[in-house]
Amino acid sequence: MRPSKSKTWARRERTPVVTVSGKGSGRVSIAGLVCLRPGERGRLMWRTRLHRGRAGERGSFSEDDYIAFLDQAHQRLGAPIVLVWDNLNTHVSVRMRTLIASRDWLTVVRLPTYVPDLNPAEGAWAWMKRGITNIAVHGVDHLAHLVRQRLRACQNQTDLIAGFLAQTGMTLDPEPP
Repeated sequence: MRPSKSKTWARRERTPVVTVSGKGSGRVSIAGLVCLRPGERGRLMWRTRLHRGRAGERGSFSEDDYIAFLDQAHQRLGAPIVLVWDNLNTHVSVRMRTLIASRDWLTVVRLPTYVPDLNPAEGAWAWMKRGITNIAVHGVDHLAHLVRQRLRACQNQTDLIAGFLAQTGMTLDPEPP
């Protein structure tokens, strides 16, 4: 719920001020996949989860949430998945390794530590965040609505999705012999 910082224009001595409540009334977590296959348009698949800060409520996606998302992506894509994943603690846990090992259609490649520049999903998150900068949200539900709206807009821009991979310097084309 902390507002993003951005710059804007205004008349001299009339600094625009956007008031926000400083309350920690929750947050929105996002899990996403930038899905690419040679010769086809890119796809962005995502899930959101609201955290309202209640006692006993999990503050992030669990291993079960991630694996359910991957199972659904596998069904939608109808193909094996090669997952390029960062080293988030939930991604590398013993439970997650067990869940991954039980799925023969899933191959996981781990990114080195601290290299968000190699993760195409980071481009999607940066693009989404730029679109909601300078908007004062009225609560976690309003923020979740804006996030979903922005991600749906991204899904319709296949060139943008392909650009997220190009931004990493990686390619889908196999190297020539």
